[in-house]
Amino acid sequence: MSIQECWDIVNTCEKTRRHCILLENCCYDFFELSTLNMAQQGVFGEVYHVEGAYIHYLAEDWDHSEVWRIDYNMAHRGDNYPTHGLGPICQVLDIHRGDKMDFLVAMDTPSYNGKAAAKRYRNSEECLDGDHTISLIQTDKQKLIEVQHNVYAPRPYTRMHQLTGTEGFANKYPIQQISVKSIGGHNQVSQEVMDSLLQAYRPQFVKDIEETAKAVGGHGGMDYIMDYRLVYCLHHGLPLDMDVYDAAEWSAVQELSRLSLENGCIPVKFPDFTRGDWNKIQGFKYAF
Repeated sequence: MSIQECWDIVNTCEKTRRHCILLENCCYDFFELSTLNMAQQGVFGEVYHVEGAYIHYLAEDWDHSEVWRIDYNMAHRGDNYPTHGLGPICQVLDIHRGDKMDFLVAMDTPSYNGKAAAKRYRNSEECLDGDHTISLIQTDKQKLIEVQHNVYAPRPYTRMHQLTGTEGFANKYPIQQISVKSIGGHNQVSQEVMDSLLQAYRPQFVKDIEETAKAVGGHGGMDYIMDYRLVYCLHHGLPLDMDVYDAAEWSAVQELSRLSLENGCIPVKFPDFTRGDWNKIQGFKYAF
């Protein structure tokens, strides 16, 4: 989504006073939900470095379910799918709820498998999207966000979801790890302790529907939780978990990363879609 399109969405929602419905299912993964609550409760201390990604080998799907990606990636350079990895870590850092993304620097590799896919499925020699793209974002509070994109490499799926704080650490991929200084210093806690922490810090509304969510499924149940929250908020007239500024900020990474890449990986200023109100609300929270 272009920066102008992001501004158009924000302006329309503000003018009509309507909600923008953004559905990002990865914000409702059980690990992400528990570690978000742990971060909010201070278990990790001050979280100052976060990582997210969309690294998903899609070569087996280029000619059917993911065919649209070839056309898009051929025509667009940058992080072309940022929200899966970026959404949950932005909630941890309270983006536009006490902090804001300040500027972005992006780097990418040449297009190896991307060009091969373009040649095979579109008979083209061109693919603007590098095989691997990394975007580094610094916030107003000088915290660091790293986002990666790679849909070409034959490597295991990962969204990374890594949180580093002054008192602890959490990592979802490639294996789930948690360390808390007050429990075991820098060492990873045992599986038993980690399971206990993840369950103890699971939000109550998730515990209430966890069994049903896992039974119904949808990416392990997170799709069900996402839909549940959407229906709940709409039914009760409450603010949605993700607002129009989330939609604009998370989507803007695509064009901002392109601008950085096309200009020698220079820092690119992040638009303030809130027009100065990024610290008016303090802290991300669910409405009930």
